[in-house]
Amino acid sequence: MEKVLYTVKEVSQILHTNPSYVYQLINTGLLPVLKLGSYKVRHEALMKFLSEYEGYDLSDPKNVEKITATA
Repeated sequence: MEKVLYTVKEVSQILHTNPSYVYQLINTGLLPVLKLGSYKVRHEALMKFLSEYEGYDLSDPKNVEKITATA
């Protein structure tokens, strides 16, 4: 059975990043969460986030830009 909710740490492991970056995504509103004692991310919300922002540079969550191909 697939997990329904992920912790911030689990999301950071899935995204191969660190928890502070996940908190940046949450604080800028890019990644929706539930607060159940601590932040939890629904599986569906994470999949939607990945789908919606594919092809975007999320290095700075406050300045999201579409990736453009360079020669």
